[in-house]
Amino acid sequence: MTAESAEHRVPQWPVPPQDGYTVDDLFTLPDLPPHTELIDGSLVFVSPQRRFHANVIDLLVNGLRGGLPVEFRVSREMTVILDNRNGPEPDVSVIRADAITGPGQTRYEAGDVLLAVEVVSPDSESRDRTTKPQKYAAAGIPNFWRVEENGTSGHPVVHVYELDPLTKAYIHTGMHRDRVKVGAPYVIDIDLTAIDAL
Repeated sequence: MTAESAEHRVPQWPVPPQDGYTVDDLFTLPDLPPHTELIDGSLVFVSPQRRFHANVIDLLVNGLRGGLPVEFRVSREMTVILDNRNGPEPDVSVIRADAITGPGQTRYEAGDVLLAVEVVSPDSESRDRTTKPQKYAAAGIPNFWRVEENGTSGHPVVHVYELDPLTKAYIHTGMHRDRVKVGAPYVIDIDLTAIDAL
């Protein structure tokens, strides 16, 4: 192949079905990029992570594992099946331990998730602030955290939400800047300023 013909190659993107993709497609389509999500039947490709995003995930995973009851587990970046057309990948999840099926597992069911956490990135602001929380709430996930970067300190700011079972919508229960200390889904106490050491 000549350099000229290589320059004029058109990428071969998958053509979506008329009614959109399903979660079965998400797990069977070949060569999808890592961390591809399914939102409303559309494949969403994730941009490379920034350092803040990766460090916050590490901080939260480690913090959530401290004091974790034996009946729960903490997982990072695993697909959660909300319905046949939605398989987002929360940055961090707290799940029921009995939902673990083995090291080859690729997904969890929404009913097994107690907390979904999204760390907002520039390319995913709308999904992380609006689309995903609405879908997590509709699927009955009882707790949701949205994490943003404080522009002044560079520390994470954690917005905590709990599900109102009557409206199937999240209620904002607090904003945490230096330390997130909550009682649901279990007693959690994380020093957010510890991100400086990562």
